[in-house]
Amino acid sequence: MGVRQGYEPGTFSWLDLSTSDAAGAKSFYGELFGWEFEDSEIPGGGVYTMCHVQGDAVAAIVQQDEQPGHWNNYVTVESADEAAAKAKELGAHVFEEPFDVMDAGRMTVFADPDGAVLCAWEARDNIGAYRVNDVGCMAWNELQVRDVEKASGFYTSLFGWEMEPIEQDGMTVYTTIKNSAGRMNGGFMPLSEAHGDAPSYWLAYFTVESCDGTVEKAQELGGTLLAGPMEPGSGRIAVISDPQGAVFAAFEGPTDD
Repeated sequence: MGVRQGYEPGTFSWLDLSTSDAAGAKSFYGELFGWEFEDSEIPGGGVYTMCHVQGDAVAAIVQQDEQPGHWNNYVTVESADEAAAKAKELGAHVFEEPFDVMDAGRMTVFADPDGAVLCAWEARDNIGAYRVNDVGCMAWNELQVRDVEKASGFYTSLFGWEMEPIEQDGMTVYTTIKNSAGRMNGGFMPLSEAHGDAPSYWLAYFTVESCDGTVEKAQELGGTLLAGPMEPGSGRIAVISDPQGAVFAAFEGPTDD
């Protein structure tokens, strides 16, 4: 089982969904992934909904009307303040200066030099996801990127990631990343010309029992298939948009414990 008690710095550790329709998102993802939900009031207004698999928190949902629906990816750091300062030095734009999330932890939100938005999480009482890789849980985090070399330099300097390019016919077709402890931690996928001038972005993957079954179910629930199903490597993948426009990927295949 992918139960976690903590995360090494530089490791993806949490996901939350910002959506214009939290009730609709709960209905969609509850049916799709079998999530159970727990609502908590946010000081100052709003509700933060924890999503559970087998009793463990694996993600969250929060309502907001300022931006299109999107999944936020979090990386554990030793210090949110130091991460924000370092990100600025490296050319990032900090959207949210470091702030405390009650006793759970401290966080910051920034966009890398190519515009991909990421959250840095300094854990206190809450480590992030208490279960990963199992069905219905976060399985992978992938940067859809315009300039792989530029992104590699930025994230290596910020998080200490180790990059392992995969080449084909002399071209880099994918780059896997490892955290400071040497654990596989996601990847970079070069954006093709077909994506036009779309900015770089982080894509969250969830483990599913059946990629094809998940696609069919998502469409029944009002979601849209954007790409796949396809088999680029050791598993089967599909990219899906939920009814509110938030994009994620479904992964069927082997995962780490």
